[in-house]
Amino acid sequence: MANNKMYDKGKIVAGLVIFAVMITFPFWFNLGKAAPAPELKLTEKAKAAKECVLEKAEMKAGHMQLLDIWREKVVREGSREYVNTKGKTYQMSLSKTCLDCHSNKAEFCDRCHDYASVNPYCWDCHIDNPKEKK
Repeated sequence: MANNKMYDKGKIVAGLVIFAVMITFPFWFNLGKAAPAPELKLTEKAKAAKECVLEKAEMKAGHMQLLDIWREKVVREGSREYVNTKGKTYQMSLSKTCLDCHSNKAEFCDRCHDYASVNPYCWDCHIDNPKEKK
């Protein structure tokens, strides 16, 4: 009986190798094949403004957190004004502030969200900006 266990050793090793290859396949198959970052198109209004609510790097990294804070302040506290670090006041509104400048949702918001493979829940309640549809 002891010899039979020795014969199973090859099957176990082969099974482990096949398992390891299958589990790691997505990682090594896509190694070095990252898609280039999307080119975002600013509207003429956004270009003319030359600044956003926050600095560009902060908006890229934390716009969702900012929108969450705005939602809480508007819904829970009834506060509707946001003052940025430069002292400029903005209305806390996705539709009236963000989408006013970035009315080209398909060429701005959607490109980045598709690239990052995220589906934000903003659009569950906020319809696309009607200014975009002509």
